[in-house]
Amino acid sequence: MTSTDVASPPRTRTRRLGRAAAYALVTALVLFGVGFLVRSRWDPLIDLDDGVITRLTDVTRDHPGFRDALLTWQELTRPVYLHVVGTLACLLVWWRTGMRTRAWWAFATLMLSWSVGLGAKYVFQRARPVVEDPVSQAPGYSFPSGHAVNSAAWVTVLVVLAWPIVRARAGRVAMVAVAAAVVLVTAFDRMFLGVHYPSDVTVGVVTGTGLVLASYAGYTGWNPADPQPADDPDVDAGDRSTHPHPEEP
Repeated sequence: MTSTDVASPPRTRTRRLGRAAAYALVTALVLFGVGFLVRSRWDPLIDLDDGVITRLTDVTRDHPGFRDALLTWQELTRPVYLHVVGTLACLLVWWRTGMRTRAWWAFATLMLSWSVGLGAKYVFQRARPVVEDPVSQAPGYSFPSGHAVNSAAWVTVLVVLAWPIVRARAGRVAMVAVAAAVVLVTAFDRMFLGVHYPSDVTVGVVTGTGLVLASYAGYTGWNPADPQPADDPDVDAGDRSTHPHPEEP
């Protein structure tokens, strides 16, 4: 074994963990930076949030059919429903494809995003928007939006989970487009219903997406100390050149 063989895995792990830390740091800076402005009631942000909510709820109030559609979407995208579907998707991938490490990563990341979203609400304790003639109401704190955090994390995890399975370029493009549409519709749904400010949903989307990217950056190329075949391209690719599986020549 050469010195290069010995040194390469630590360098690979360092780069991988460095990317994960960078994603996590950017996500934390956005979450806590905007959260500080929210807690300190920074006038430009508060005025912008209030103004947007007033204009959007006026539109919803004038269109009952639109309001009904928003309420339906709100119910369909409740975090608990998203995570039930996400868990079933992880089980299906685990059972049918053999990508067990990837499925476990996806499930753990979904639970992490859910926990972080809930915990952040109690850290910042922002009250829900106050609208003179509310079109909808929601319990709990406002910042960040739980629907936004969880929908962003959910679609990002599912796209990453299904990426090796969906090999056609058109299929991958369609998958990403649908994922982006789900997040955007969910974000606007929260604002048009007047239950979240623009800063709530924006930070929610960044937090959900950033958590998944950080988690995935740390996961890619990971191998246990006694590696076994994982049938997972992201796991196998990272250390295959320096840590071949036992059955490989």
